[in-house]
Amino acid sequence: MFEGNGKPLSDQGLQHAAAATGVGIPALWAVMTVETNGCGFLPDRRPRILFERHVFRRRTNARFDEVAPDLSDPVPGGYGPAGAFQHERLARAIDLDRQAALESASWGLGQIMGFNATQSGFADVETMVGAMCDSEDAQFDAMMSFIRANQLAQYLQQSDWTEFASRYNGPSFKANSYDTKLAQASARFIAGPLPDLRVRAAQLYLTFLRFNPGAVDGWFGPTTQSALISFQTDRGLERTGRLDAATYGALEQAATVSPPVAQSSVEEPGWGKRVQGFLTGLWRRGQP
Repeated sequence: MFEGNGKPLSDQGLQHAAAATGVGIPALWAVMTVETNGCGFLPDRRPRILFERHVFRRRTNARFDEVAPDLSDPVPGGYGPAGAFQHERLARAIDLDRQAALESASWGLGQIMGFNATQSGFADVETMVGAMCDSEDAQFDAMMSFIRANQLAQYLQQSDWTEFASRYNGPSFKANSYDTKLAQASARFIAGPLPDLRVRAAQLYLTFLRFNPGAVDGWFGPTTQSALISFQTDRGLERTGRLDAATYGALEQAATVSPPVAQSSVEEPGWGKRVQGFLTGLWRRGQP
């Protein structure tokens, strides 16, 4: 359920977001890097989500507290592992109340709550989920629409990271130093260079194909090069370790036609440790 095309973030998508918000590209990279850890899909092409049990409880008037206490609870938390497990929780909640379940998960690059579908530019949550499954461009555009709807773009334009973090991350933003991290990331991206979207796309394709490139971050390091060589070897390409046109084309084609990887392999080392810090501020995604 929810396996999509998994299209990577494109230059057109990034430029569209910049034009629509009047925010510079370095600031957008800063937000994506600090707030989203940079990748909107799991290795099986399902969008990254986090199921919020306290939101599900509110949206179902506590009807399922007794039959599914791990899915319906007044207190935030109880997330469990990141990755596939969140989709398992969502599937169980869907069996109870599909619309409330979809509205109670945060989706994609911006971890936008489903109940914020209209603020994120969609007619309803089903339309939003379909877009989240298709591409990171759609995920990123949803995050930018949410930022515009809540009048947060001005703080990005002014590099007012304290005000942006307080409104996007919530009152506890200082505990996680979000404003400091955003300011540092912005300064780094202003100084350059910016991440390479072609490299980033290749990293996502390698991830889909079970070649571990490390982080999907747009930086061509030794782990990405090792994964690329493994792919070249597997496909009978010249083992150059370079992302040349032939290798990139083969990667794109293979990732497009290959089925999703087994769900048991979708966990990402280290990401679960970042979930709590990343998602404690529901303020940034609105309140139910």
